[in-house]
Amino acid sequence: MSVRRFWASASTLVLAAVAALGVAQPASADSSAAAGGYVALGDSYSSGVGAGSYLSDSGDCRRSTNAYPYLWAAANSPSSFAFVACSGATTGSVAGTQLGALNSSTGLVSVTAGGNDVGFADVMQDCVLSGEATCLSSVSSAVSQMQNSLPSGLSSLYGSIRSRAPQARVVVLGYPRFYQLSGSCIAGLSEKERAAINNASDVLNGVIAKQAADAGFTFSSVVDEFTGHELCSGDAWLHSVSLPIYNSYHPKAAGQSGGYLPAFRSAA
Repeated sequence: MSVRRFWASASTLVLAAVAALGVAQPASADSSAAAGGYVALGDSYSSGVGAGSYLSDSGDCRRSTNAYPYLWAAANSPSSFAFVACSGATTGSVAGTQLGALNSSTGLVSVTAGGNDVGFADVMQDCVLSGEATCLSSVSSAVSQMQNSLPSGLSSLYGSIRSRAPQARVVVLGYPRFYQLSGSCIAGLSEKERAAINNASDVLNGVIAKQAADAGFTFSSVVDEFTGHELCSGDAWLHSVSLPIYNSYHPKAAGQSGGYLPAFRSAA
């Protein structure tokens, strides 16, 4: 049995239901943000899927007390804290179901969105369960969506955020690269596949950063924070194919506290 066939056989049950996506400064609150309250919007990378310790009232949104919004709020005591990020959220569903938490006095907003719009969970499923050609084709299709359809979705979402919270500082966070190339992994995807997935993450981050800048928001990358902690690094802050299935390709608690939190804190 080939390495790929063994990997796919071991992973099929898990990935058949993969959940959708989804230098540190001292922890001192921006006074205006803390005074105006903090609202955490976004998808599973903001809700904390994969980090455990989920709030009992969050259901399938899986909002974690280990997620960066919860950690920041606990350290900075904003005047109010609305944690509404949800697993599986797209730009459209963030706009349609989460923006009610914003108001004219909101001082600080964080958001991650875009990965689900381009089907990144489906891309990872294709790459793990199928051959290299299928994987690369799936990645290419996602990149095309990033370049052609995603900008309008992000622009619309960001415009709605600004309309609802005209005085807020808005921090848009990106996504990590998944793989350390030439790393410690001895099975699974090929280096060509891993490189293509990393490149797609870079394209996604670039599109998000541009739309954030156009909206007057602050973009904060997490790539530097996760460097040395990707899959195949030997000290991964991301889950690979995992049980429970929804953890797959999401940050662990260490990825939230060591990756996302410093990236947000430096921009908030």
